[in-house]
Amino acid sequence: MNTTVATAAPAAPGEPAVLDLTAWTCPAPLRDQPRVVMGHGGGGALSAELVQHVFAPGYGGDVLAQLTDSAVVSLGGARLAFSTDSYVVRPLFFPGGSIGDLAVNGTVNDLAMSGARAAYLSCGFILEEGVEVSVVARVANALGAAARAAGVEVATGDTKVVDAGHGDGIFINTAGIGLVPAGVDLRPQRVVPGDVVIVSGSIGAHGVAIMSVREGLEFGVEIESDCAALGGLVETMLAVTPDLHVLRDPTRGGLAAALNEIATASGTGVVLQERDIPVPPAVANACAVLGLDPMYVANEGKLVAFVPREHAEAVLESMRAHPLGAEAAVIGEAVEAHPGMVVARTGLGGTRVVDLPIGEQLPRIC
Repeated sequence: MNTTVATAAPAAPGEPAVLDLTAWTCPAPLRDQPRVVMGHGGGGALSAELVQHVFAPGYGGDVLAQLTDSAVVSLGGARLAFSTDSYVVRPLFFPGGSIGDLAVNGTVNDLAMSGARAAYLSCGFILEEGVEVSVVARVANALGAAARAAGVEVATGDTKVVDAGHGDGIFINTAGIGLVPAGVDLRPQRVVPGDVVIVSGSIGAHGVAIMSVREGLEFGVEIESDCAALGGLVETMLAVTPDLHVLRDPTRGGLAAALNEIATASGTGVVLQERDIPVPPAVANACAVLGLDPMYVANEGKLVAFVPREHAEAVLESMRAHPLGAEAAVIGEAVEAHPGMVVARTGLGGTRVVDLPIGEQLPRIC
């Protein structure tokens, strides 16, 4: 159990001891879980602990230790980005997409965050006994259409069937590979104080769209997922300069989780201007009703970039000229202060800590 501790600095005889406030430690929530809970898949602190204490020690290896969206490896003289992801979203179809679209776009986007254009995907379907073949065909067709739109080919696949009651209709795993262009080096360790933080558009639509369909909620207007492949947008940004420092797609855990991961890995602080973060009015209203913070809600067609200040204006202009970056906005900067911490300056002039979420506000969103 963690406790708050303060040490006293030595004092002259007869004088009171002086508390050393820099040595204080604050209690943290107890998260000792003997069994897996839904939060372990939410992209927050529980997910990070599972990776750090279970998977990373079990697998080993220097490449995995980078813990980026996709691994960059050298093979035959080429630099390849390699990524895999599994999709368990419920429902299978939602406004703006389906599990098939997610399975393609999610993996394509993970590769794009390393600067790579996806070339080939593998696709594994896990089907629950009893699911209608017409539903499987609908998902497969959506997956194929998304792959063609993203300019990537499904080169290999696998199918397994589990007993009725031991699945949830359809689960999908995709893995992808792509080439990383020469001179491109995207990783959080390259972030330095002064970097400008840019988000490619409004946040929170995907998570709210999933929840509205799953729970049968109506907000006066249909909210559609932002599910999209970001490879073309990233190519547009790299055409301005290959010297982008890091890209991240804020999926599970939302923008808050992505920024906290970058701040921790880079050892810099991040200061956001909360009023500059684009949130659609419908999403903002839905989150207000449900007590959610849009910064923690998942996205499936947005990216956040840390860009050297001298290139920020040109990169932002190029993003706004692309259909998937029309709403791009500068939302903050990397700073020397409070390393590893993300804070937001509110519209009222205050400052709040934007912490890493424990789990996920909305489970099963990807």
